[in-house]
Amino acid sequence: MAGRAKKYFTVAEAERLVPRLEELVSRITDCHAEAGQLRGALEQSQRELMLVGGMRLDQEFWRSRKARLGRARTELEEKIGEILALGAVPKDLGMGLVDFPSRLDDREVNLCWRLGERRIRFWHGLDEGYTGRKPLPEAPEEE
Repeated sequence: MAGRAKKYFTVAEAERLVPRLEELVSRITDCHAEAGQLRGALEQSQRELMLVGGMRLDQEFWRSRKARLGRARTELEEKIGEILALGAVPKDLGMGLVDFPSRLDDREVNLCWRLGERRIRFWHGLDEGYTGRKPLPEAPEEE
C-alpha cells in the first residue's frame, strides 16, 4: 500500500488552524505539566518509602496519583493525535510548539507556531528547531 502524499501547508492554511490549536495545545501543556507533577510526587513517595523500609505505603495516595497520571497521559495522546490528524506536528509539549510542513522558495521547511502567538509568523529549516526560527518574508518580526 502506498503512503499518503505529504501535506504542505500555506501560511493561510496553517493560520486557519490556530484557533483549534490554541485549544488543543493549551490542554496539552496543562496535561504535560500535571503529568510531570504527578510523576514527581510518585517518585518522591517512592524515595521516602525506601528510606523507611517500605513499611508505610499510602495505597490510596498511590492509587489516586497513578489513576490521575493515566488520565493525563490518555488525554495527552488524544490531543496529540488530533494535532497529527490536522497534518501538523507537535514539537515541544512544555513550550506548546507545533510545526507545519511547508515549502518556501522551492525548499521544504516547517512553519513554526508557539502557543500564545496569534498568527503563523516564523519558519525554520528541517534540520533546525525553535532556536533557528526566522520571520516569514511577508511578516514583520514580533515585538
